[in-house]
Amino acid sequence: MDSSSRKRPLGDGTVSPAKRPKGGPDQERIQKMMAEARAKAAALAAKLGANKSIGSSQSPPISTPPPAAQSAAERLAAMRSRVANAVSRSTASATTPTTGRSSSSTSAISFRRDEPDPDEVTKARGGLDIDTGSSRRGKNAMQPKFATTMANRRSDVGKGSKPKKQLDLSLPSTDLIDPTKNPYYDPNIAAKNLQPRRIPKSLHFNEKGKYIEQANALRRQEALEEMKKRIAAAARKVGIDEDMHADKAFAPPEPPEIEWWDQGLTTNNTYADIEAGLLKIDTDDSIVTLYIQHPIQLEPPQDKHIPLPKPLPLTKQEQKKVRRQRRAEELKEKQAKVRLGLEPPPPPKIKKSNMMRVLGEEAVKDPTAVEARVNKEIRERLENHLRQNEERKLSQDQRHEKLLTNQEKDVAKGVQCLVFRVESLANGKHRFKINKNAEQLGLTGICIFSPKFNLVIVEGGPYAITKYKKLMLNRIDWTEDAEPLEDADAGEQLTHGADIPMAQNKCTLVWEGELKQRGFRKFSSERCPTDAMAKERLERGKMEYMWTQAKNIIPKEE
Repeated sequence: MDSSSRKRPLGDGTVSPAKRPKGGPDQERIQKMMAEARAKAAALAAKLGANKSIGSSQSPPISTPPPAAQSAAERLAAMRSRVANAVSRSTASATTPTTGRSSSSTSAISFRRDEPDPDEVTKARGGLDIDTGSSRRGKNAMQPKFATTMANRRSDVGKGSKPKKQLDLSLPSTDLIDPTKNPYYDPNIAAKNLQPRRIPKSLHFNEKGKYIEQANALRRQEALEEMKKRIAAAARKVGIDEDMHADKAFAPPEPPEIEWWDQGLTTNNTYADIEAGLLKIDTDDSIVTLYIQHPIQLEPPQDKHIPLPKPLPLTKQEQKKVRRQRRAEELKEKQAKVRLGLEPPPPPKIKKSNMMRVLGEEAVKDPTAVEARVNKEIRERLENHLRQNEERKLSQDQRHEKLLTNQEKDVAKGVQCLVFRVESLANGKHRFKINKNAEQLGLTGICIFSPKFNLVIVEGGPYAITKYKKLMLNRIDWTEDAEPLEDADAGEQLTHGADIPMAQNKCTLVWEGELKQRGFRKFSSERCPTDAMAKERLERGKMEYMWTQAKNIIPKEE
């Protein structure tokens, strides 16, 4: 059996040229390839000529350089030589038998196309329908010979098939998204579908040394704060922070040019008028006349704060006698109204002790019923008594309003002030009692925590001030030591006074007296590490001198 009869034909019914039997070349195929090559070469030359004429018409002063024409001619000659070479190689391959893909790979002809046709997509890269051995094989390329070739091979695209359409990504027309023209358009759904794609952010690289500079700036800031703390601590230790503002605190004010009582006697409001003789003594507009002015007598302001004299206290026997006489008079008045018929007679007050005497025969006939009746009346009298007590009680709002009214009346008698110095307030119970009692008594003031000592200033009425004074001097045990907390900071005690044992802690009354008006709006607590900060805070209430007085009341301990 001939070997050529066992060759597997290609898709168009022909046999691979590498496997054809020995014989003459296929002249018709060669002529067809040469005709196609000449047609493409002529089309390329016509295109180059058209581009040359367009360029010369657009720029007439500049002539087309001859090297461009020579390059086009050289390209045409090279193309013709390639076609001739391909024809000679195909003839040689037909006369000389070869096996495998080596013969097809040696006969490859490759040149660049300007505009490939869609119908020739499946052809080889060379354009002459010859297999180049690459991954892109033509329609007539030799196919593999294993059993699954027909199942795995893609269907060839015929010349009459239409090219695949590309996806249209353009937005819909305005008529489609217009609700007046398109009744089926829903803007709520369209708003989600027509959202623009998120544009990816570009990478931004930090400059070299950016975070190093930030770290150095933080270190410099921390070093500056640490230096300020060291300077403040050294100043507190030496005691010069208070002396820095001593000249400003104790500087006497400059005398005025003229006193206010002499202004009406001078012409130019200066004492130089005395030497010039310009005094207003004998003139018509002088304030000195022959009449005597009797000023209106004003009551001393402190007299209105004097409490009213209390009545003479009575003994227990005298109080009982007064009560007995008052009740007898009320009973006589009530009996007189009953006799006149103005009020109904009150029901008899039956008790178990007078039950037999009041009811008499009824108690003898049915003593059980009478006793039940007496017990019922006793319960009713008790319930009425308890109900009347509850009705007389004040509600919570009324009690609060009564308390505020009493505090205002107390303050109306005069604003009293107390200033205390406490060595240490490290115990939280002491701080709580100071703040809570000031709030309950309606006092205003401030509690300043300092590393040297603590200052407490309170303002209020006489009654509240008396209560608070007893609290600070008698009721609080200042030597009581609190149990240390587990999460307490080591420097917590320094912020509430001197670092001394609680056995040496004490409270001293610095000053007490009466003020013209309040200097603080409420009672508050603040920390002041330095004397300057404490004085600056007390300046708001015009009591900065109290800090110096409290500091000097106890001599410094070496």
